[in-house]
Amino acid sequence: MSSAVVQFCGHCGEPLEAGRHDACAERLRMEPPRFCGHCRRRMVVQVTPTSWTAQCVEHGELTSP
Repeated sequence: MSSAVVQFCGHCGEPLEAGRHDACAERLRMEPPRFCGHCRRRMVVQVTPTSWTAQCVEHGELTSP
């Protein structure tokens, strides 16, 4: 993924400076991100029993930690 600064919440897609995202951060601990943190595009997400991948057409692929 690009080294650009993350500006958007991966769960709700809203700008990070728009408010608190504590609930979103908690959900992202157990779910893959749905939005690209760099450009806010909706990502294609694939979940398997042991991992997940999320693909942004502009910034590439994220994988589960």
